[in-house]
Amino acid sequence: MRMSESYVRAWESYWGDIPDDPGEAIWDSDPSLTAIPHLELFAPYADPGLPVVDLGCGSGTQTRCLADHFPRAVGVDLSHAAVELARRADPAARARYAQLNAADTGAVRELHRSLGDSNVYMRAVMHQSEAQDRPLIAAAVAELVGARGRAFVVELTTESKTLLGELLEEPGGPPPKLARVLAHGLKPAASQDREVPALLRAAGLTVLAHGRTALAQTEYRADGTRIDLPAQWLIVGRLPGPAA
Repeated sequence: MRMSESYVRAWESYWGDIPDDPGEAIWDSDPSLTAIPHLELFAPYADPGLPVVDLGCGSGTQTRCLADHFPRAVGVDLSHAAVELARRADPAARARYAQLNAADTGAVRELHRSLGDSNVYMRAVMHQSEAQDRPLIAAAVAELVGARGRAFVVELTTESKTLLGELLEEPGGPPPKLARVLAHGLKPAASQDREVPALLRAAGLTVLAHGRTALAQTEYRADGTRIDLPAQWLIVGRLPGPAA
């Protein structure tokens, strides 16, 4: 199964409209606020000798940070425009980038075949995916980690949906970067809190650790306070089965 054409077009349109300047996407926060604290949570579980796949890499800001902590970092995204933006932002080629539809089982399997078992970093992907694709995305995570890898998954919670609704109702309308997301037909915070861990478990993964956090955005309220969206994080992987 592949993602709907309208969904793919929405992401191509969104990333095609994003300027190259860092932070133009609302979620393109500095790694010091994002990947670095996530890596501190992930480090006790992840094998640092394995590659890392940034699943839904966008402009590659976090991918380049991950490249400093793993021997090989690969950023993949549904959008060709996002991948090209990530490559332009990484002239030193600290990481590798490729277009990948995470709902394309064959393409995901081929990536696993080329990399071997890998760690996965997936930030805010399932919550804005179409409902029918979320099980396939969970299966993609399971395929990529294989037997030895681990995944750090962070997704917006329903509290974020409430907060985003409040931003839409502000007197001046939604902040510009949020308005840009909505103008392209993207729907953030669409998944349910219990859905994410349930789908990962159904894909054969075990939740090894979990907690609550907030995802720092690059947008601000009218009063100047940064928008931080409530989120949950999970570390998942396959546990070894009993010896035969």
